[in-house]
Amino acid sequence: MTADAPVQVLLLSGSLRAGSTNTALLQTAQAISPSGLRCTLYAGLASLPPFNPDDDHEPLHPAVVDLRRQVAQASALLVCTPEYAGGLPGSFKNLLDWLVGGGEGDRKPVAWINAAGPGAPTGAADAHRSLSTVLGYLGADLVEEACVRVPVLRQQIGLDGLIQDPEVQAQVAAVLESIAARVRADRAAL
Repeated sequence: MTADAPVQVLLLSGSLRAGSTNTALLQTAQAISPSGLRCTLYAGLASLPPFNPDDDHEPLHPAVVDLRRQVAQASALLVCTPEYAGGLPGSFKNLLDWLVGGGEGDRKPVAWINAAGPGAPTGAADAHRSLSTVLGYLGADLVEEACVRVPVLRQQIGLDGLIQDPEVQAQVAAVLESIAARVRADRAAL
């Protein structure tokens, strides 16, 4: 793949909630992605079966096949997940568990945006600590400079599901640029 090929970023929301600030932030990333970046929001979280190591073999559940295919095709991953009960939401941890054994995340650049609002007591710090641990098991390459907190309030989400606040959009654009820079640097090093 050439260094100037489009950077494919798979956006992974850890929330199934309608009106989720995490999903809205990723939809905003998709809407404002600069030229040379193609952002795709993964939509199969609710379809994944519960992870069972005994089922991690061919033939895989079609939702798992689709997840692994999308991760494999992506140049990088951008995660935005809430914290639930002091950790990652169970459905999102399930998604990550399906990726551990597949190898698709190995050395893949990954970043996260913490969208926890200012009223969140820990700012979702426990979820992101847990996420960092699991990403280590995936063999992912954490793009530290692109891992940021961008607090989002529900009232910032427009009827179109996007965040129109220019400051939030600028922060999201900077994250996307950091991810793209890492991918391009990795490609140039090959």
